[in-house]
Amino acid sequence: MAPAVTMVVPDAVGDPRRPSGGNTYDRRVRQELAAAGWTVDLQLVPGDWPRADPESRLHLAAVLAGSPDGARVLLDGLVALAAPEEVVPASDRLRTVVLVHMPLGDERETAVLRSATAVVTTSRWTRRWLLSRHRLDPSRVHVAAPGVDPAPAAVGTPEGGALLCVGAVVPAKGQELLVRALGEVADLRWRCVCVGSQDRDPAYVAGLRATLRAAGLGDRVELTGPLTGARLAAAYAAADVLVHPSRTETYGMVLTEALARGLPVLACDVGGVSEAVGTAPDGRLPGVLTPADDPVALARSLRGWLTDDLLRRRLRAAARGRRVELAGWPATGRQVARVLEEVAA
Repeated sequence: MAPAVTMVVPDAVGDPRRPSGGNTYDRRVRQELAAAGWTVDLQLVPGDWPRADPESRLHLAAVLAGSPDGARVLLDGLVALAAPEEVVPASDRLRTVVLVHMPLGDERETAVLRSATAVVTTSRWTRRWLLSRHRLDPSRVHVAAPGVDPAPAAVGTPEGGALLCVGAVVPAKGQELLVRALGEVADLRWRCVCVGSQDRDPAYVAGLRATLRAAGLGDRVELTGPLTGARLAAAYAAADVLVHPSRTETYGMVLTEALARGLPVLACDVGGVSEAVGTAPDGRLPGVLTPADDPVALARSLRGWLTDDLLRRRLRAAARGRRVELAGWPATGRQVARVLEEVAA
């Protein structure tokens, strides 16, 4: 008999208007488990998680109540960590595995994670953070880092002026820090494409556009909205470097997506970013990491990239070296499957 698992995820998991690393991770893990012979019962839970209304919580409670005693249930943390009233009691009779993309850092999270049979994190950094914050049993907390699909190497331009930023336009992703940094290098030749959803924080987007106009950068920075599939691939292919000014990041899948194309990264060194960026086989860093919330340091790294041909060649070589070492999604699926097998033992 094929091993079985119920997978509980937000119903926005396949919404092309709201692409996210967490949604991509959930979809790919489901695909990899199915490809490995697992029976995956996908349960889509409606609601604006983690701020779900009572009706959404009732839907989650019904899903859990409908699972037989001892069943394996893989819960997306966006749902599980915000619903201790529903998840904790169910964990007494189910083998719950909570997949933590982004910790909430509150008491609800503590209760859910302590009740879970196992926890899966997407980076070693997140695992360390959870163990320190919640005093969990280390043997129950595992890492299954996101995979990445192979992609053609980006050709790039000699001047390196095609800048790309990928992420939802929200304060946590720090696009206004990038705009401030770009203002410091306005004397140089570059154009920047910012890809990402603009509907999560309209006020922030409006402020960002106003800042661009005030800085005279409106015609040099393009906010495209969300891109997926071939259109997103084309944006990576046209870029010279990925700029990632995020204030918080448990891993940063866009970093490995860029590196899979041989694109160096200029990123803020937060959370699991350095883990995702990694190093080339010879130990070289395929990019430049700067302190968080520091537009001056980010501007300095941009100026170095745009003016130093030797630096560009060195970072591009390191990115090509890192490219061949990146793990694919089958490895992620195997690690999640191992955890699911362990909780059934």
